[in-house]
Amino acid sequence: MTSTVGEVLQRASLQLRQHSESPGSDAQLLVGEALGKSRAWILAHPESELSSDQLTEFETSLSEMLSGIALPHVLGWWEFYGRRFQLEPQVLIPRPETELLIEHALIRTVPAFRILDIGTGSGCIAVTLALEIPEARVTASDLSWEALKVARRNIDYYDVSQQVTLVNSNLVDAFAGQFDLICANLPYIPSDQLAQLDVARREPKLALDGGASGTVYIYEALEMLPRILAQGGCTLFEIGPDQAAGVVDKARRSFPLAELRIEKDLAGRDRLLVVERA
Repeated sequence: MTSTVGEVLQRASLQLRQHSESPGSDAQLLVGEALGKSRAWILAHPESELSSDQLTEFETSLSEMLSGIALPHVLGWWEFYGRRFQLEPQVLIPRPETELLIEHALIRTVPAFRILDIGTGSGCIAVTLALEIPEARVTASDLSWEALKVARRNIDYYDVSQQVTLVNSNLVDAFAGQFDLICANLPYIPSDQLAQLDVARREPKLALDGGASGTVYIYEALEMLPRILAQGGCTLFEIGPDQAAGVVDKARRSFPLAELRIEKDLAGRDRLLVVERA
């Protein structure tokens, strides 16, 4: 018995309603992955039949999603800034709000030739900046060796190994040089909130748990940065929406003469701390 694209899409969308906020879109991605086709192609060819192997691959992926595995981990990739990045469960899934950090890194008038990405995870920030700023040299650090392995795969896939260097480090402990741009998407969820969040059951705690206040690692990094941020340099930290006042106060103590501001994401929430060193 054969199954068409339209039939499996309809069935999967119904089954995913209790597991996803976008069941139709998720079903399209699963079918597209099984067929090796784009979402546009899937929508344009509902009458196309799946082979037995394609149907088996689709059914396996659907079962994984229904068991609670996040869609990006089922697919093995997720999109960030218009590019696909390979993923493993050991790294954080790239979020659209993190693209705000990239946008502000690119609009700076001071050239960023020396870039540091703290807590690189999948490497999506480091690789994106390397591709968007070809003259830049990017150092990407992470405490997790498993995360660095995933980042290496993405660096190799996008052929930026000449631009991006990986370093195993707790925050900036391993660094003594100067950087023009320092980016960080560190854990910022308070520990006591993790148990209430679905994301904590699907993604690594190391990449989510920001300690009692949610800002433990952000504060620690801000204390260390004055010795490695170059004059005229800039620091960009993704933050939780209710953390702006605290991180600005902490940044002011570390950089008393710097220009500080908070940028909002597309939903109008405080999302990015910007420190511009005079």
